[in-house]
Amino acid sequence: MSLRTEPVRLIAPYGGALVDLLIPTEEHERFKAHASTLPSIQISDRAVCDLELLATGGFSPLDRFMGHADYRRVLEEMRLADGTLFPMPITLPVEQTPDIHFDREIALRDSRNNLLAVMTIEEIYTWDRDELCLKAFGTLDSKHPLVAETARWGKLNISGRLRVLSLPTHYDFRELRLTPAQVRERLAAFGHANIVAFQTRNPMHRVHEELTHRAAAAINGALLLHPVVGMTRPGDVDHYTRVRGYKAVIERYYAPGTALLALLPLAMRMAGPREAVWHAIIRRNHGATHFIVGRDHAGPGNDSTGKPFYGPYDAQEMVAQYADEIGVKMVPFTELVYLPDEDRYEESSKIPPGARTASISGTQVREDYLNQGRLLPAWFTRPETAEILAETYPPRHQQGACIWFTGLSGAGKSTTAEILALLLMEYGRRATVLDGDVVRTHLSRGLGFSKADRDTNIRRIGFVASEIVKHGGIAICAAVSPYRATRDQVRAMMEEGHFIEVFVDTPLEVCERRDVKGMYAKARRGEITGFTGIDDPYEPPLAPELTLDTVNYTAEENARRIAAYLLEQGFVR
Repeated sequence: MSLRTEPVRLIAPYGGALVDLLIPTEEHERFKAHASTLPSIQISDRAVCDLELLATGGFSPLDRFMGHADYRRVLEEMRLADGTLFPMPITLPVEQTPDIHFDREIALRDSRNNLLAVMTIEEIYTWDRDELCLKAFGTLDSKHPLVAETARWGKLNISGRLRVLSLPTHYDFRELRLTPAQVRERLAAFGHANIVAFQTRNPMHRVHEELTHRAAAAINGALLLHPVVGMTRPGDVDHYTRVRGYKAVIERYYAPGTALLALLPLAMRMAGPREAVWHAIIRRNHGATHFIVGRDHAGPGNDSTGKPFYGPYDAQEMVAQYADEIGVKMVPFTELVYLPDEDRYEESSKIPPGARTASISGTQVREDYLNQGRLLPAWFTRPETAEILAETYPPRHQQGACIWFTGLSGAGKSTTAEILALLLMEYGRRATVLDGDVVRTHLSRGLGFSKADRDTNIRRIGFVASEIVKHGGIAICAAVSPYRATRDQVRAMMEEGHFIEVFVDTPLEVCERRDVKGMYAKARRGEITGFTGIDDPYEPPLAPELTLDTVNYTAEENARRIAAYLLEQGFVR
């Protein structure tokens, strides 16, 4: 069935994308009825974010999930097939099904089965995970959140014309969810030729306020405060808390007509320099002429060896390199330091010798203030923001944590976990124990022991644990979880510092001697296959928070060691 539809033409400054966003007419309703009869796929939350920005022109000149030619050249040269600068691959990965074939119309739905768009499949192509990770993110280290995530992506990419029936529905902060065209219109009303955009996925402290005021003044323009509210780094402060803080700061500490707060439904890739260039293009599409680029912009932190994934100024250098082509000038995030004797901030390069300075690191914000139930000082954060953060972050002993036991079958994980749960009750904290065998009975019934099924089982345990942690509980998980990348995926589900990996380091021969179920013996005889430690590998953690010796220490002694660690970290008192 083919119906003529009337699209809204969404033209953005950078290249001029044209996307079919179908307006609510009688024809639209007929096409929607047609779309509801089509085979459909549920796309990921990441793809939903991408679809929204494709549909509204945020990714202009891109008007669809990338076809093969665009994808290849973006990986190799950071350019679309026509030569336009675009550094980030935007793809729709899927698994092969009977409905995935050329010239087929397929409906795209979100995780709640809401109908969003129809794609006419014009291209189907394979992609290589290692190549994508190395070229787009610069690493194969599964500590990088996108490297870990790509392990779950479908093996095929599909592309084709998009007809968007409905943008994703957002019920929160609706007045701040503006399309690129709406942002440009409101900025134009300010009457400034220059607009500096500020990208943030963190709470806005005084230093950010000072920086943005100075940046706007330096260009004789206005500020676009443009926080990401799609997908950010796992463990970041939730956007509800952040946006409440942004609103308070904008309303009280910026003059009318000098700053616009608008929310960006972007799914970040944490890809450092490439991502910074991408962010500049997106802000160009929203009307910015200048863009503040921070130190280690869009960096995901440290890799498995403890080193940063990207250099601290790589992003600034790359955005400056392409500034003329994008049409957005790079404004470096200048290091500002507070001078308590003068009650002001100053650039670090201009501080007089011997002057007294004050600073609070991100770790100190968490450990010395939020975790202790103390308000951040007014010189560091506006009182309104400090109170909002305090509401979201109770003292550490009321926060959640996941203790994740990993090790071979028979290593002693379950026994130690059960003793630890009892010890925590002595400290006044109750814990939920998620044992691998029990979970397989109640949560993962029907799963086998293939690598894919094992990964699914571990991710299910991780999801449940992350929900417990999110709501202030303690989850104790005891599962073999043999694959390092999957454990890193679970770690990424939780806030930094709230996932405690405990490696139960018991030698294989000891595990075999303890084997009351006779599973190792069956595996040795070949009666069962794919058994961890025999004919399937176990990948030990590279940097666990704790390593337990179960040969020289009892399960109780090891459980008490973990309890002492939790006490030291403030999760119990």
